[in-house]
Amino acid sequence: MAETGETLSRTPLYDAHVALGARMVPFAGYAMPVQYPTGIIAEHVWTRTQAGLFDVSHMGQASLVGPDHATTAAALETLVPCDVAGLQPGQQRYTQLLADDGGILDDLMVSRPADPARDGTLLLVVNAGTKDADYAHMEARLPANVALRRHDDHALLALQGPAAERVMADLGAGEATALTFMRLATPRIAGIPVAVSRSGYTGEDGFEISVAEGEAAALMEALLGHAAVKPIGLGARDSLRLEAGLCLYGHDIDPTTSPIEAGLAWSIQKRRRQEGGFPGFARIARELADGPSRVRVGIALEGRAPAREGAPIATPDGVEIGIVTSGGFGPSVERPIVMGYVPPAQAAIGTPLHCIVRGKPLAGLVAPMPFFPHRFKRG
Repeated sequence: MAETGETLSRTPLYDAHVALGARMVPFAGYAMPVQYPTGIIAEHVWTRTQAGLFDVSHMGQASLVGPDHATTAAALETLVPCDVAGLQPGQQRYTQLLADDGGILDDLMVSRPADPARDGTLLLVVNAGTKDADYAHMEARLPANVALRRHDDHALLALQGPAAERVMADLGAGEATALTFMRLATPRIAGIPVAVSRSGYTGEDGFEISVAEGEAAALMEALLGHAAVKPIGLGARDSLRLEAGLCLYGHDIDPTTSPIEAGLAWSIQKRRRQEGGFPGFARIARELADGPSRVRVGIALEGRAPAREGAPIATPDGVEIGIVTSGGFGPSVERPIVMGYVPPAQAAIGTPLHCIVRGKPLAGLVAPMPFFPHRFKRG
């Protein structure tokens, strides 16, 4: 880390990672664990078969607070394209913070607390590298009766994998086990008060757990005390989300991409598509009607050699048509996989394409995404 010359922030769990033998690397201004002694592939497989524990405390947690849900939702809907007003108590949605031209400034989660006493509050989780810019962007555009409050005194953990529900039950968080995907609860885990959403970034069933920073180390210790749980670093987090076909901000989506190009039209509910009222609506409505000029696709490559971000995507006759935005080897699918943008004419499933790595074409086919099936608990 010293070689970067960068002054890195630390999450409340930094010391715990070091004690567990993690290799720490710079990520979004933080010192974060990229892997533990067992290695990335073992961590990936453990998450797919048991339960992996991720420190995501570098993410930004905040809330918008207004006089009532309708007022706060209306304020946020001027910045994002999802149906915030339609959120039910205890429900969460994925959306994007949009620029005036429809480009994506960040992607985020927005939740409505289940507690009636918190009517008028919306909970936000934004990306680490953009959180300060996100907060400034929101504050400059919010009405006077809606305030943004940062929750920098909270940590965030993600428990992901098929054993996650059993772990929560065994540690006394039975209320959380009754949740379905994108729903919220406020149970205790091993006696520690937390806020939980049934969500995550791996394609597996699991939970994201917000906890006061002073309780974070005790919570991590309690979770790792369960036989089904092991710590997982950023390396496996990336291979898991790539297999799940999930976008990473700053790579697969950024201010040059729209939600429609990125294949995120599903996150814009019908009312918002019809009524608009958010930045970039004209572009998004046009792309919904006529199709975008490029689309995000998945490509499964032949052989074992991976293609990484930045590699050109070409037709079999050598015409470059796009670029890889995420790529690597998928341990669960046992082959190299990539995501990237290509013209719609080359986006059909089964279309042969090449990724160019050090001047050599690696053959592949456009593949359905996710590459590995999602296993969310949808009820």
